[in-house]
Amino acid sequence: MKLSIIVPVYNMAGDGKLEYCMDSLLAQRVSPFEVIAVDDCSTDDSLTILKEYEKKHPEIVKVISSDVNRKQGGARNLGLDVASGEWIGMIDSDDWIAPDFYEKLISKAEVTGADVVGCDYTLVSTHTMLPGKTVQNNDDSQTGILTSEKYKSLILRPGSMVIKVYKRSVIEANHLRFPEGIFYEDNCASPIWMMCFKQFEKVNEPLYYYYQHEASTVHVVSEERCHHRMKSMELLLDEAKKRGFYEKYQKELEFRFSELYLKNTLFSYMQGTQKKQMRLLKELAVGIKKSFPEFEQNEYYISGTDDEQRKLLHMFMKSEYIFMVYYELLQFYRTYIRKRISKK
Repeated sequence: MKLSIIVPVYNMAGDGKLEYCMDSLLAQRVSPFEVIAVDDCSTDDSLTILKEYEKKHPEIVKVISSDVNRKQGGARNLGLDVASGEWIGMIDSDDWIAPDFYEKLISKAEVTGADVVGCDYTLVSTHTMLPGKTVQNNDDSQTGILTSEKYKSLILRPGSMVIKVYKRSVIEANHLRFPEGIFYEDNCASPIWMMCFKQFEKVNEPLYYYYQHEASTVHVVSEERCHHRMKSMELLLDEAKKRGFYEKYQKELEFRFSELYLKNTLFSYMQGTQKKQMRLLKELAVGIKKSFPEFEQNEYYISGTDDEQRKLLHMFMKSEYIFMVYYELLQFYRTYIRKRISKK
């Protein structure tokens, strides 16, 4: 088997999302390949739809039904456990790919000897094969034989996992799997996985269609999801220590941790929720002080965080309460000014 494509599915029956994704997979030009669709205990008709695809394409589609909701990472793990392909691909079930997506990525690997290959993606808001806004995912400076400097870069910016294809022998040799039961599992898995590969190459084309809609994980903010992002970063540090590269890449891990655990979680929570709770802010403060109390001195943090965010985060580290009051007043003032301007 040349390729195994793993598709975690949870409640994707509406608006033709799941069918559009599956049809794009069946149109792939690689041969032979298998599609392992893992229904993550859906409560809609997703499993019924998947079973229909399995019935029509038994030589390609294999459906696994999880008896509990494991979240995306757990569903991917179930797929990895049964995958037989030389290469592993993963796709989110509300996205889709160009017909030559895997053909081009695997060809690049075979020509160069790479064990992981990626590409760019395009942002779309309707079901179409016409590209929208192209987003560069990873850059050429990160490609080639992976050196210490390139590993540092890949910890800082590992890129999306779904727009890559991975050599399965490397996955199995390094016992690579995903955190289960949480959202944002890629935040932990992506840098860990990239540290285990030896050569990374890239096709500079937007072959992956990233569907933007309100139900997407990145558009939903809740206290639970904030906790999941925090947990994913704690697991990243645990894995880095367990695998023996924490000491060598501590600066990079410190910045990545402070960026996702603290900065992204804090500002998305403050901007995306109506009823804010001080307890979450206190948990964030305790967590960052426990893991990286000196993160504000990190060179990546200083150069990669804008002045206003550094000011706000410094205030937060002094007092979560003062930060909360100041931030709310700042947002109120900016909303007031925007309304004044719009009336002129």
